[in-house]
Amino acid sequence: MKSTIVVGGLILGLSISGLGRAAEPGGLWERDTLTHGFGGLADRWSDKGLDVTLGLTDIYQHCLDGGIPVGRHTGRNTGSYDLQLTADLKKLLGICGATLYTHVEGSWGPLGLEEVAVGSYFNINYDVAGRRVGDVTELWYEQALLNGTLRVRIGKLDMRGGFECRGCPVSFDGSAFANDHTSQFLNYALVNDRAIPFPDLGLGAIAHWNPIDWWYASAGAADADGCFTASGFKTTFDGDNHFFYVVETGMTPRLTSAQGPLQGAYRFGIWYDPRPKAHSDAEQVYRDDVGFYFSGDQVVVKEADDPNDTQGLGVFLRYGWASEKRNDLTVFWSAGVQYQGMIDGRDDDVAAVGFAHGTFSNLASATYTADHETAIEAYYNAKVTGWLNVTPGIQYIANPGGDRAVNDVWIVGIRAQMAF
Repeated sequence: MKSTIVVGGLILGLSISGLGRAAEPGGLWERDTLTHGFGGLADRWSDKGLDVTLGLTDIYQHCLDGGIPVGRHTGRNTGSYDLQLTADLKKLLGICGATLYTHVEGSWGPLGLEEVAVGSYFNINYDVAGRRVGDVTELWYEQALLNGTLRVRIGKLDMRGGFECRGCPVSFDGSAFANDHTSQFLNYALVNDRAIPFPDLGLGAIAHWNPIDWWYASAGAADADGCFTASGFKTTFDGDNHFFYVVETGMTPRLTSAQGPLQGAYRFGIWYDPRPKAHSDAEQVYRDDVGFYFSGDQVVVKEADDPNDTQGLGVFLRYGWASEKRNDLTVFWSAGVQYQGMIDGRDDDVAAVGFAHGTFSNLASATYTADHETAIEAYYNAKVTGWLNVTPGIQYIANPGGDRAVNDVWIVGIRAQMAF
């Protein structure tokens, strides 16, 4: 987990991943983690079966040009923290194959540039969540069965990502290069498929089956009316509940090359949403919304014949479709490239650029006077030391909010990351 914080006007990022590591020698700038794993305390916790991570995030963005004519275009600074606890219940309680996961999140600062200056449909900063002291956004139990090939997860959970096949993020709508707003793209259209009406974090269950190395299948259901700030019991069991369903299958092939295998992942999913809804101009609502999506990413160039060396070029693609009677956004696609180690001597740095395009429903032309919104984002994630990463980035949004009256907008920003 990687995130960021502003200290004394300087933007720093915080990713406390060192809690499970041994103390490391060396000076401040030679360390892999800032605190030597809290002086070895984390190692003792990890040995007993408890892994704890804490992250702080702070992102600064500034609107250079365009956007809402009467908006406030001054720079905005927002932040958040993540506290994660993963308990190995075999070590703690003797329950084989069992894991308990808890995720607490809080945030601070205003709503960011999106609300006051941009007004896009996609959302230029997926990390923004307003002022929150702390909420338990995830709390789930996972049980591994059938020699670990089947994993069942139940509780308050996030349907977006969370499972891996051959080390690749897969179900649901995962991506190796465009799925993490804390270290990759910030724009939500380059984090997940915007045509999929994923519910907020709520109660649900997921089954992930990986019987062979290169193939998997997953199915999940979650409270479609859930809210990340609530426990989820009220909306799940109030008698008028709705559940979002999704199934996904995919392959994770390894192509041959002179520098070793090139890892890829290809996913196809179908979702069902029973909630009554419609496009923005509709006078009536419809039930039983169904859509599908495709997601793929592939390493195409590898610099070294070393399985632990991830330098090279990767590409990704997403496509999603939803009914125009029931949704404002009906067709979505995104694509991009990432290169790690592009500059000699900077093996851990990552440069990437992504393009996302969404088509609005023809039936909602009064609300969306433009037929589409387009986003382009580029970033460079520089590893300054073992525990500090700094990531400047730039975004361009065409037809923000599908509104012809709003000028295309340019946004610059910076994010940094620090590992404890």
